[in-house]
Amino acid sequence: MNLFVVAGFIGPQEIIIILIIVLLLFGGRKIPELMKGLGKGMKEFKEATKEDEAEGKKSDTEKIEK
Repeated sequence: MNLFVVAGFIGPQEIIIILIIVLLLFGGRKIPELMKGLGKGMKEFKEATKEDEAEGKKSDTEKIEK
């Protein structure tokens, strides 16, 4: 099943239910820690993507020069 099709079925009510379940599972004190970890992971992913793009451009220019 396509991700966009699944995402189309999630409305505001479903998001609220999901947030309540997360709050009940992890508690109010753990959520900031989870979000901090998620933010760090996203930052590392973006940096790795930028490095990969830079290496790809560098190897493309080296191929052209040879």
